[in-house]
Amino acid sequence: MHPDERWLEAMWPFVRSRLPTTAGSVLEVGCGPLGGFVPRVRGEGHAAVGVDPVAPAERGFHQVEFELYEPPRQVDAVVASVSLHHVADVGQVLDGVATALTPGGVLIVLEWALERFDEPTARWCFDRLPSLDPDDDHGPGWLQRHHDDWRESGEAWDAYLQSWLRAERLHPSDAILRELDARFDRQTCHFGPYFFAGLGDTTMADEQAAIDAATIQATGIQYAAVGRGP
Repeated sequence: MHPDERWLEAMWPFVRSRLPTTAGSVLEVGCGPLGGFVPRVRGEGHAAVGVDPVAPAERGFHQVEFELYEPPRQVDAVVASVSLHHVADVGQVLDGVATALTPGGVLIVLEWALERFDEPTARWCFDRLPSLDPDDDHGPGWLQRHHDDWRESGEAWDAYLQSWLRAERLHPSDAILRELDARFDRQTCHFGPYFFAGLGDTTMADEQAAIDAATIQATGIQYAAVGRGP
């Protein structure tokens, strides 16, 4: 199973538990080439659309940046899966989400606390990288690329990581959570596993056990909130 599919499968119970209990409309921000949770959400009886420049070329998906997308009407729920730390302006995107969401509608966010990716956590991940498959069209995963680039850089891990974060202009979790809480009423926010989907012979439970033992940092974020009225 591709890492993205493993991630979707593992995160689906949380997303599903936060969806409206009656059939409604759902928008996924940053659904990716696999369509994100949209197929699963539709399977629950909701009308779901996905927005992403690399979204599938299928009906109900929009191949455009969310900032340029104009929803025809407000929706009952919005899902954002590991997309907010990539955007140029978190506040602008969340303003758009707030406008798209009905008052009292549900916002479900899965994110990465990238600032917690310290050296012990990185080494734990690198020790569990899957074997490289020369026939894999996707090539090495993002963790393998970081492993190789870090070794080639000759830098200390912290210096390497900060250089990468600056170059990619990624947003730390505290900034994302601050922007979220400024616009939505938080219901839950939990830190837990994040890397397992891209590792070999490593389950979500394995990563949680390492977190519980304080061997690594909890870098995955599961956040849910409701929209505010006018």
